[in-house]
Amino acid sequence: MTQTVLVTGGNGFVGGWCIVELLRRGYAVRATVRNLSKVAATRTAIGTQVGTDRLSFAAADLMQDDGWAEAMTGIDYVLHVASPLPMGALLDREALVPAARGGTLRVLRAAVDAGVARVVMTSAAATARPPLSSNTVSNETLWADPADPQFDAYRVSKIKAETAAWDFMRSAGGKTELTTILPGAVFGPVLTADGIGSVKIVQDLLAGRPAAMPQLGFWVVDVRDLADAHIRAMISPDAAGERFIVAGRFLWMTEMAATLRARLDARTPTRVLPNWLVRMLVPFMADLRTLAPLVGRKFEIDTGKARRLLRVDPRPAEETLVDCARSLTAISEGSAT
Repeated sequence: MTQTVLVTGGNGFVGGWCIVELLRRGYAVRATVRNLSKVAATRTAIGTQVGTDRLSFAAADLMQDDGWAEAMTGIDYVLHVASPLPMGALLDREALVPAARGGTLRVLRAAVDAGVARVVMTSAAATARPPLSSNTVSNETLWADPADPQFDAYRVSKIKAETAAWDFMRSAGGKTELTTILPGAVFGPVLTADGIGSVKIVQDLLAGRPAAMPQLGFWVVDVRDLADAHIRAMISPDAAGERFIVAGRFLWMTEMAATLRARLDARTPTRVLPNWLVRMLVPFMADLRTLAPLVGRKFEIDTGKARRLLRVDPRPAEETLVDCARSLTAISEGSAT
């Protein structure tokens, strides 16, 4: 009998690729969207990769109780991918917490009530990051402090949502299990131009922005590898009750720009802002304010657990960036015709 997986945020970047991979592996998928007006475009985007006969949709909003019980009917597993993304720089670091934490608890309550076997929740690698001054390698035993000034509104919401999820599951009872996936910066081919998250960094580099780059780096994870990791965590007996950091290689923004120039002849920026200048500009540029603590830093992470227990084998970061850039160009050219 075909098993059915509920994917929250089905019209998002990561959610879309989770749906693609689930359909390819023979599952039926029910995807939640906030508004059913998004269904046609989402189905079309998924359909560029795989047949959509086993794909259905349900309306459910992270900020509303309505819809979640109905969406969970007949569901075997849940991939809780949906999370609010910031629209521009947010000075209020708590701004995204109500939707992220409240939405997570709504999903978990409905899953437990429905007797779902396991929920796999998309968190963030930052939720396991210690203070930058500690020189400690991030691993799944560590919990970030949301009061730490290195974290912006998005990462604060991720820390508080994942903390709330584990707290809830410890007292929920029932048969439902929880696993969390903690990805680095997610890149790779996009299915649509909406809700692309980290991919905007590549989009900006292709457009020659910023004119001079700050010295920032990212642990890159391909969205296709991330979708695979979610499914492996969903079905692996060893994954129940575990956290997994999923990432590939660390790349500085300058390395990303150089790769796009070399492989695609893209006109990416070449100039680099000195660290002292970035810090001087911070009070005057909201976009830099949340990034300032990370300038010039490479924080180490341990991805051994995901490689060992889930057999995650990330593809080369250069392949991820090139595929990402090509998909952005294809979508841009498609929308212009």
